[in-house]
Amino acid sequence: MKSLLQLLPYLKKYRRTLVWGFVTVVMSNLFTVVQPKLVGNAIDDLKAGLESGSVDTGNLLQYAGLIVGLTLIAGFFTFLTRQTIIVMSRHVEYDLRNDFLSRIQGLSLSFFQNTPTGDLMAHATNDIASVRNVLGPGIMYPSDTLMTFSMSLSMMLWLDWRLTLMALIPMPLVSFAVYRLGRLIHKKFQARQEQYSVLTARAQENLAGIRIVKAYVREEYEIGKFGVESEDYLRKNLVLAKIQSIMWPMMFLLVGISLVITVYFGGMAVLSGRITIGTLTAFFGYLMLLIWPMIAFGWVTNILQQGAASMARLMKIMNTRREISDGPETDATVTDVSGEIEFRNVTFTHRDAAAPALTDVSVKIGRGMTLAVVGYTGSGKTTFANLIPRLYDATGGTVLVDGRDIRTIPLDTLRGAIGYVQQETFLFSDTLGENISYGTDNGTEEHVREAAEISQITRDIEGFPAGFRTMLGERGITLSGGQKQRTSIARAVMRNPRILILDDALSAVDTYTEEEILKRLKTVMRDRTSIIISHRISTVKDADLIIVLDGGKIAERGTHTELITRGGIYAELHEKQLLEEELDNL
Repeated sequence: MKSLLQLLPYLKKYRRTLVWGFVTVVMSNLFTVVQPKLVGNAIDDLKAGLESGSVDTGNLLQYAGLIVGLTLIAGFFTFLTRQTIIVMSRHVEYDLRNDFLSRIQGLSLSFFQNTPTGDLMAHATNDIASVRNVLGPGIMYPSDTLMTFSMSLSMMLWLDWRLTLMALIPMPLVSFAVYRLGRLIHKKFQARQEQYSVLTARAQENLAGIRIVKAYVREEYEIGKFGVESEDYLRKNLVLAKIQSIMWPMMFLLVGISLVITVYFGGMAVLSGRITIGTLTAFFGYLMLLIWPMIAFGWVTNILQQGAASMARLMKIMNTRREISDGPETDATVTDVSGEIEFRNVTFTHRDAAAPALTDVSVKIGRGMTLAVVGYTGSGKTTFANLIPRLYDATGGTVLVDGRDIRTIPLDTLRGAIGYVQQETFLFSDTLGENISYGTDNGTEEHVREAAEISQITRDIEGFPAGFRTMLGERGITLSGGQKQRTSIARAVMRNPRILILDDALSAVDTYTEEEILKRLKTVMRDRTSIIISHRISTVKDADLIIVLDGGKIAERGTHTELITRGGIYAELHEKQLLEEELDNL
């Protein structure tokens, strides 16, 4: 339950609405709690009239009218209660969702590599909904219950304190049952939510990889695996439902015991003349008012325990330390980057990795210079690129930009100066034009067209019926691999970056298109820094400097001509690609 204390800042924001909600709860109960007493007085008057042989119907009508009027007023305040507290809970839910998304957006790349997408989806849907229930019904019903209980109990004690004490004998049993079952519900609900995360992750993975599933005819296999996870979720739901189903009957049983006690001892008090029949009737009315608080007590306990379990899961994400962020060493006065980059004895090891991905890498890339990075698969090329925009931080050595330690440059300034086309292209379910202008806030249609022309995607776009307004499917599924890459290049160029990083970004385009793109990029990136990572020698041969990575270390460096003459890894890759081209021509 301690995790729910994390919600106090959210409640503080809406404290005025919350106070008005509590006022309406008090008013609603004030107009409700007097009604049983009025009913008791009416019955005593009716009995007196029957005994005297003269019943005052006008007096009874006054009682009836008063009770109806009080009921309407109480109902109006109950309506206002829901309009304040329940509406407030929806606003907090809105804030919590935004804060959750903002938080996960700020987490490092390594977090997402170790956290399933389905798990995050479960947090953003089920868990936040459970927390919202704590702030809506979880606040409204306990406050209403407490007020009803205290007011009704006060009236019962005023009517007959001895009968009240007898009627409350089952109360300690209620508290004990709620305590024991509440702890069990918390544990089982947490297990159910964890299984829901697994189930969501499985569904998300199947939908994202539907083309692979169909290509390998694995539909039945995936359905079977999902069925196993779904059955486990069902089993955990049933266990939770069985525990929850005990709560309500137990509350009714304990209320029934109170009624039996009241009937017996109240009847004896009437017979002895200690109380009137009207007083006993009023007493029953107050006891009936207590039925809902006793039942709601168990129901609210379910809500609070479920909310506490969900909030604890959310807090694991919200309290996750940001591995990469602006810190005390950040110089806020740095507002621009010119583009000079230096790796000084840089080493990087992925979390839980047995060996470093990069070891003692040192290279200097001057402003306006083009650096090419080549090497076998797994040699550390992409890791090298990821260190520049601080998607990762070096675990050893220093990465410098403009002669500054990269950690001293504000993240927004650093990343805002970089155009990065990653190895795995990602396009949003939006128009082609919006995808190209994604990285900028003030790009015009003319700028979009210029970027598209540089990346050689214009001709393809003009072939679409809607042109730049063509809607793309999820992840750009309606485009070919080459079209996706060229759209991503246009998006990077659109930013007019000081540093452009192309991580194997031309692998899906033909040689002619590649040459045209590189020719235009050379013009655009004059006086700007370019880093090109590729397996193709044709892509990197015109670079100012080429480094060859092997096992995370720089094995060779130099120009294309120098490396060919040296006869190392680069020359071997070049020979293989020349041979492949000859075979293709044959």
